[in-house]
Amino acid sequence: MKEALYLNGELAIVNYSRAYAHSLEQLLNSSTFSNYVQNYLEYLQAHNEDLYNYALNGKTAREATFEILKLFRLLRVFRVEELQSDYLNDKACLLEFVEEGYNFWKRHQRFSVLFNAEGSTLQDFNFVAADSNFNTMILSVYRSLEEQIQGRKNRVYRQLQAGTNASIAVRVNSHIKLSDTYAKLKAIPFIEGVMLRTPMILHPKSNKRTGMFEETDHNPIERFSGNSDEWFCYPCKIGSLLAFIYFHRDFISSAVSLANLFELANADECRKKPDLICLFGNKDGLDATDFYYDEQEDIWVGSVSYHERIEYFGYLKKMSLTLHNLRKMQQGWLPIHGAFVNITLKSGKRKSIMLMGDSGAGKSESIEALKNAGKDVIKDIEVVFDDMGTIHLEDGVPYGQGTEIGAFIRLDDLDPGTPYRDMDRSIFMNPESSNNARVITPAAPYEVVAENHRIDLFAYANNYDDKNGLQRLDIDAAMATCKEGKRMAKGTTQEVGISTTYFANPFGPMQKQEVCEPLIMQMFEAMRDNGVFIGEIYTHLGLDKENREGINIAAKELLEFIEKD
Repeated sequence: MKEALYLNGELAIVNYSRAYAHSLEQLLNSSTFSNYVQNYLEYLQAHNEDLYNYALNGKTAREATFEILKLFRLLRVFRVEELQSDYLNDKACLLEFVEEGYNFWKRHQRFSVLFNAEGSTLQDFNFVAADSNFNTMILSVYRSLEEQIQGRKNRVYRQLQAGTNASIAVRVNSHIKLSDTYAKLKAIPFIEGVMLRTPMILHPKSNKRTGMFEETDHNPIERFSGNSDEWFCYPCKIGSLLAFIYFHRDFISSAVSLANLFELANADECRKKPDLICLFGNKDGLDATDFYYDEQEDIWVGSVSYHERIEYFGYLKKMSLTLHNLRKMQQGWLPIHGAFVNITLKSGKRKSIMLMGDSGAGKSESIEALKNAGKDVIKDIEVVFDDMGTIHLEDGVPYGQGTEIGAFIRLDDLDPGTPYRDMDRSIFMNPESSNNARVITPAAPYEVVAENHRIDLFAYANNYDDKNGLQRLDIDAAMATCKEGKRMAKGTTQEVGISTTYFANPFGPMQKQEVCEPLIMQMFEAMRDNGVFIGEIYTHLGLDKENREGINIAAKELLEFIEKD
């Protein structure tokens, strides 16, 4: 990244390695701050003509920027009464100019990056400390100017996230194990550390996913147009697989949010060949969300074309999980779109519950309802997965594993207090919206996600029938129900009303039904032979999301199953 400050719409990325101010004086004298003020003036020209005219005061934008910054530097040393400036003739307007400049900065989704490389001006400076200092400086500049202009100290102080929402430390992966087919990716820096200022509130322009992920005959790397100045890589573990997720910097908010969802890979893991490669925000001139199996390199490659709507986090998450599922089916594992938890009661009983269903079926919501129903008897709930997992066999025994260390959940599907229990670690997306507001919250340590767990109950989450509770199904009925994948759509995609998706999983199984079909038979027979309860749970969430009676009845019967010997 060449720029010290990158501004694009409501996105701001500060490059500490290009320029970093260690003091308020350095900040006010920096070209970075000068560029910001000029961008602020352009904003005022379009949105506040009176304040814009006050700021220009008959000058050009460049001249006005010079005079304004000169005044700001003087205000750091002298009192207002000791200075002469046309801007001080109307202190109310000057104060408004400062306030709006601060608000203009806060309206951006703000990120910082520090390159750990030879020759970096901050080579040995911890990126968390650098970002914390920057946060303090921005707040100090605003407060000192405000108090000088108004001629008094503030009586109430609010410690806001004045600097950035998040920071990343990056390094070029000189040990990357990719062939020349992927030469375009070799210079792109890898994220090796992430700092989130939580609760983090983001406002993506899109709030739902449209279209499907489709297989292509040509490797998307052939149309990759990125470079090391505009792209980064988030290397991570999705379940037991290694994924290199490359993204255009305009989608850094989604990529940084992955830190709450997929375990960041360490340096040793980044020396290995990846199982999966995702190219997110590729400026290929297409409108594609596609994937390809590179048989020669044995890598699954996915690509999502650059478009404003892919700011919705579901695009990045689901493409990554689609690639994971395709690889796992190749290895003989069955992907499950669902939720899986280990429940331990105060009595010592422990059972593992796996619920399956498409988006909005009530998987996560049923687990939350179970927590409430069993609050007096449940000792611990260990989350293995909250959206996507797998079933595989070892010595004829079916085991479940997860993919994610976090959960991406609809706020209005949860009880009112649930999203705020872990808000100090969470990322909220459009929380004020009445349509598909979301939260990404940590759910489980990676060690739990990636280990084997026995299964005691497997149930399909039915959100469309008016039946109640939990019902056992024979294996043929259960497989038919699961393969039909019926649900009442709830607005998380472009679907409305009753819809069906093969095996309730449009992220791999639907695209490769011929691979998935024998795996379904194999795993369901193994569950039956190992005494797993196989059935259906009725959540009613597609009928009336405001009425929690149906899901509470289901949770009560789940609890009764757990309490049985």
